[in-house]
Amino acid sequence: MADCVIRDWQGKEAGKAALDLKVAKETSANDLVHRAVVRQLAHARQGTASTLTRAEVAGGGRKPYKQKGTGRARQGSIRTPLRPGGGVVFGPKPRSYSLAMNRKERRLALRTALMSRIDDIIVVKGFGADLQSPKTKEITAALSRFGIEDGVKVLVILDNASEAVRLSVRNLQAVKLIAADQLNVFDLLNARKLVLSEEALAKIQEVYGDG
Repeated sequence: MADCVIRDWQGKEAGKAALDLKVAKETSANDLVHRAVVRQLAHARQGTASTLTRAEVAGGGRKPYKQKGTGRARQGSIRTPLRPGGGVVFGPKPRSYSLAMNRKERRLALRTALMSRIDDIIVVKGFGADLQSPKTKEITAALSRFGIEDGVKVLVILDNASEAVRLSVRNLQAVKLIAADQLNVFDLLNARKLVLSEEALAKIQEVYGDG
């Protein structure tokens, strides 16, 4: 179990909250999280790359030139991989890059990744609750009050983010917004700071705290 300091919108301390998630054993944690990241990145690949073999290239039914007397190497078809425009040998074909990992392992890897970033978590009470319209400047100023410098990769985790907050965060290249019940290992490890709303912290405990 770990304690997190809760801050208000002005960056001042407003209490504490506990996050209690079961994590993997120290001896197997690195391997488990690594497999989860590799699996996520593999699933992001489309696998639609495709080349034509010599059997699929159009044309080539006629011998390009006679067998003897030209001084050139003999050729039977323009489809040969040795000629420009010919077929490709062992080229890519559409395939699936999906990797198997059972649900318990995926959830354990997610909890382990989150708890490993506990020192980089900033819990905010009422994140953007006063925003009535999109204002990127307000989000930037708030992150600065939380001690986050410009250009630092930030993962904002909210529960039911308002449209004003979504549009405000969308303009910030280094800031990414995700829902509390849609966490993923790569985003948790890729960001340097994690900003959670108080409601998101409770949602994470509810969704992922069952072991």
